[in-house]
Amino acid sequence: MTMIDDIETPCAVIDLDRVERNLDRWQGYLDQHGIANRPHIKTHKLVRFTRMQLEKGASGIACQKLGEAEAMVEGLADLGPLDIMIPFNILGAAKLARAAALSQRCRLTLACDNEAMVAPMGAAMANAGCEVGLVIEFDSGAGRCGVSSVEEAVDLAKMIERTPGLSCRGFFTYPPVGAASRVRAFFDDATGRLKESGIETDIRSNGGSPDMWRAHEVTNATEHRAGTYIYFDRMQEKAGSGSFEDCALHVHATFVSRHGDRACIDAGSKSLTSDLGGLSGHGMIVEYPDARIFRLSEEHGHVDLSASVTKPAIGERVRIVPNHVCPVSNLFDTVVLARGGEVVAIETVNARGRVT
Repeated sequence: MTMIDDIETPCAVIDLDRVERNLDRWQGYLDQHGIANRPHIKTHKLVRFTRMQLEKGASGIACQKLGEAEAMVEGLADLGPLDIMIPFNILGAAKLARAAALSQRCRLTLACDNEAMVAPMGAAMANAGCEVGLVIEFDSGAGRCGVSSVEEAVDLAKMIERTPGLSCRGFFTYPPVGAASRVRAFFDDATGRLKESGIETDIRSNGGSPDMWRAHEVTNATEHRAGTYIYFDRMQEKAGSGSFEDCALHVHATFVSRHGDRACIDAGSKSLTSDLGGLSGHGMIVEYPDARIFRLSEEHGHVDLSASVTKPAIGERVRIVPNHVCPVSNLFDTVVLARGGEVVAIETVNARGRVT
């Protein structure tokens, strides 16, 4: 029997009981409200957990990049063609050729938010003898990608419908917290305007974990894309979507140096994300919650212990809740799966580094 403490640090350890509880709770909520679940696998990047999400009722998956989608298709070939959405603009001849090839191995839906993408994407699909459905992204307030008006979305949809190799399947967004009414209004208006033009769509895809328990307020959404809910993290705890008891991934680290209130752990920027997300420090040390990881070097986590009444000993092992868990998954070749302190498996992170 291998115990977690037998594994060298730094390492990423995943509590399977918490993962299963998180997946069941979210799937149950969506089932209750009649919303399809399209989990974002960029959080975990694991074939094992994608399979688990599909077995628990997910209708398809979202992959942020082609490489992630290719890894999932390769690892889950026994399930037959997967339903995959890539909600990220794909440009360039090489990537479009990969997308066309991928579309022949799964039911692929791609993203679009500008007219410049349409002709080359259509040509790549038509040349490969296939057709791909597109969803148009709209900016519902996050200020990232996406069209900014219904008129722009409708014009883009009409262009897509006129282009051989392409069809318009609907709309998607990644909204900020509290934007449910804005998303609902856009879906209604854009879908109605397209229907008047004779264009029927079947996807209205909402997204995000911070506001996930309000997904039912977007009453006309057909699906929801959330990723972080499988693990949760400090950012989601701050947003109120999960508690620290829900956090399923911890980075285990060891205190390798301490001089008074100045200490270092063996987990730096190559193990912990540099994302702050409005939080103080680069993760919460479970055993010393008042300590602050105030700076990251490549291999050193610099810890200020001045606010912590108790102090760690050199050689002491601790657990860290990352600020943002998704980048952490891309920092480790393997993750440790565990139950009750016992190692169940050491799993290769299948889509690690698949960022193209």
